[in-house]
Parts: sequence; C-alpha cells; structure tokens
Amino acid sequence: MAYFAASVDDAETNRKFAESLELDYPILSDPSKKTARAYGVLASVGGYAKRHTIYIGVDGKILHIERDVSPRSAGADVAARLEALGVPKKP
Repeated sequence: MAYFAASVDDAETNRKFAESLELDYPILSDPSKKTARAYGVLASVGGYAKRHTIYIGVDGKILHIERDVSPRSAGADVAARLEALGVPKKP
C-alpha cells in the first residue's frame, strides 16, 4: 500500500509544510489544479482543493471516496475504511 497527500500548492510550499510536520509521506503538487479538477475536489469558490480521501485499488480503480474528512479522526477513519475494503495490515 502507498499513501500520499496532494495539494494545489507549489512543490516548495509542500516541501516546507511536510518538513514542519515531519511527515513520512510525500505531498504531491498540483499548482495547475488540473488533477484536482479531474477528481472533482476543487472548490468552486476560492480555488482550493477540498479535503477528500480517495482509495485507489492496485488496478487503478477508485474503491471509495470519503468526502467528509475530519482532521481529528482522519487516521482512525482511514484505518477503518482500509479494514472495510479488505486491505491487509502490515505485519
């Protein structure tokens, strides 16, 4: 399994943000907002990407889209969704 974040900010802004939080995963940059538009996560006002969690299978198909992501419970929510999708836990 791989996980990452995506943002409409530029790569340097994302790098600094990731370093400030000591993240152990990459933040992909989409400053053109093309990918955010394609996934339907771009806010109609303000031009920012709304917080979503998109689960993509190894075959590239979207398995589930979580549109109401809560930063407070996101970790537990992701773990529960992965279990519901049958993704095996790492030993």
